Amino acid sequence: MVAANYAILRFQKHKGAAVGGMEAHNERTKNEYKSNPDIDKTRSRENYHLVQPHLKYAEAIRRQIEKYNCRTRKDSVTMVETLVTASPEFFRKKSKKETRAFFETALAFFRKNLTDGTIISAVVHMDETTPHMHLCFVPITKDGRLSAKEIVGNKQKLTFWQDAFHSWMVRQYPDLVRGESSQITGRTYVPPQLFKCAKSLHKQEKKIIAAIQEIGVLNAKQSKAEAEKLIARYMTDRADLLTKLAVYDETMRQQREEIARLEKERRISTADRLAMAKQQQEYEALKAAVAEIPPDILTRYWQETAKAGRVI
Repeated sequence: MVAANYAILRFQKHKGAAVGGMEAHNERTKNEYKSNPDIDKTRSRENYHLVQPHLKYAEAIRRQIEKYNCRTRKDSVTMVETLVTASPEFFRKKSKKETRAFFETALAFFRKNLTDGTIISAVVHMDETTPHMHLCFVPITKDGRLSAKEIVGNKQKLTFWQDAFHSWMVRQYPDLVRGESSQITGRTYVPPQLFKCAKSLHKQEKKIIAAIQEIGVLNAKQSKAEAEKLIARYMTDRADLLTKLAVYDETMRQQREEIARLEKERRISTADRLAMAKQQQEYEALKAAVAEIPPDILTRYWQETAKAGRVI
């Protein structure tokens, strides 16, 4: 059976200072992206804009608010970030030109449904595993009010966006299946970013082992210092990831209960059941992978430093 290709559309609302962080990520202005190891900086030159920001996000937002004379509050949502992509399989046989055409089709949809001029940036990232577009807009209504709530703030609106987006895209790409908003289903999944962090930890483990193997009589001091540095970073990153994972323990428990309830009521498809079960398995594997530093790393470290006559 051929796997379905999903049209994926996600919204995230931002206030005040959070806008700057999203700008740094979207526009690739950071020197390092430790939180997202999937970013291949050697491919970042392949990224491109469909809407080029001519101002900093915060300034572009301010000007839009002034243009429409919008009333604001301290806690107003001033920017909505939209993630547009599709299942990885959808892009695998597509050329760069065909991939660009997909995102241009998506951009045309937003131009049709958003207030004129409120899109401040639309950038396509080609330097990660799956091509995707971050489209950011100021949530100004057709009658000139700043209201993210009215545009994307309830289930009815989110259903509209998913339905309308799929209807628009399927005309050009008939093999696409409608996606489902996590805000509609009420499910909060573990962010893929956490799985990427776990991969980064495994890479660190290999570096630690390599550094330990370099410890010898002639270069013991230098190699020991490098191993200590790598282990310290590993332990810090591991503790941070475990803290983040703890947040999702309750979410995954609720998901297990949801699976059981839907199965009892016979209201879950085989595809959904398998997808949710797979995520449960991945989550447990992720927790196990970072639960503790592999004993062989520390064992080999102590052994090698002892051989070199060094004591921590």
